[in-house]
Amino acid sequence: MGFNTSLSGISAANADLNVTANNIANVNTVGFKESRAEFANVLNATGYGLLGNAIGSGARLTNVAQQFSQGNIDQTGRSLDLAIEGEGFFTLNMNGSRVYSRAGNFQADKNGYVINPQGARLQVYAPSADGTRFDGGLSDLRLLSSDSPPRPTSQVELSFTLPANAEAPTITPFDPASSNSYNFSSGGITVFDSLGVSHVQTSYFVKTANPNEWQVFNFVDGVPVNTGSVPGDPTATPPVPAVIGTPTTLQFSDSGALTAPASGRIDLGTFTPTTGAGQLVMNLDISGSTQYGEKFNQYNTGQDGYASGKLNELNISEQGVVYARYSNGVDVALGQVALTNFNNPQGLLSQGNNLWTETYASGTPRIGAPGSSDLGQIQAGSLEASTVDLTQQLVNMITAQRNFQANAQMLSTQDQITQTVINIR
Repeated sequence: MGFNTSLSGISAANADLNVTANNIANVNTVGFKESRAEFANVLNATGYGLLGNAIGSGARLTNVAQQFSQGNIDQTGRSLDLAIEGEGFFTLNMNGSRVYSRAGNFQADKNGYVINPQGARLQVYAPSADGTRFDGGLSDLRLLSSDSPPRPTSQVELSFTLPANAEAPTITPFDPASSNSYNFSSGGITVFDSLGVSHVQTSYFVKTANPNEWQVFNFVDGVPVNTGSVPGDPTATPPVPAVIGTPTTLQFSDSGALTAPASGRIDLGTFTPTTGAGQLVMNLDISGSTQYGEKFNQYNTGQDGYASGKLNELNISEQGVVYARYSNGVDVALGQVALTNFNNPQGLLSQGNNLWTETYASGTPRIGAPGSSDLGQIQAGSLEASTVDLTQQLVNMITAQRNFQANAQMLSTQDQITQTVINIR
């Protein structure tokens, strides 16, 4: 009996050493969770239960428990390196089977799918058509490799301050080629047609003889966008000047606020590009413009169109939203990383390669977005380090070694006692 008890102790110490060795071997494994050997004592029993004076029969290994504590977050600077700060697992598709991992060292395969080193595809919530919601089903995350399509300009923003003491130009009528026929110009704002080709929208401001009143002429690529142009007749006596476009009248209050147009918007009509693109239908937003002081100031310009763009980088938010960022400043949402958690993570079955699968003991998987419920947040450009504390493991190794030696010594002692009994005459 004593020999078997000591043998069970040696076996338990050996299992403890094996677990410690595995932990030490994975001290630099990304997303690795250390394990702990758990033991229970063994007692002999009769048909009626345990004896009151029963002596234990040794120890046995009952469980190798994974310790799902938070590992350190190490910065890498690589856009597809992801770390979970908090609870949860990355959700992966391995050849049609669902697997889970804490290791976020992802990469793109030849088809643009984001995979782990074993080829399992990262799962995300697909975006809605407008890219503002992620309430669809799970799908494989795939990076876009095509150009971002252009967007034609529909609105131009221009904010300015016109001088209150300005006088009407000395030359009439207005002619953009004659700087003395207008007071100021916007200098030109770049707009885009449906093919992504740039054009220049320019506004010319002309002071009228009426107090607090101006006229503004609008052009795109030197062509008036408002109807009303009438060709001139230089051969007439006296010569008849050309009328170039129809201006919009601006009126200001005696305190300098814009009162007309009341909406603060000017319809720019239509402009037909020569590039083969569709017609540009734009309006000019000048709300907030004023008439103050003695100088012309232009303090804000903008427009809502853009040219085509090349993929520059990926950006992943703490909520796991994956954006493709293009050279034209456009961000396209590709999906939201899906995290999974379990009521009992220690019940997960380790498959090696930093992967786990669910079991009956782990409970039903709960899938959600990062930062929701009890799920952690995503740290992009980072990796979660192994949770193995090398110093602690070395202490565990010494302890397990002493346990092994003590049980071996127990075997030697029992052997000597047995030999003494045999030698009794």
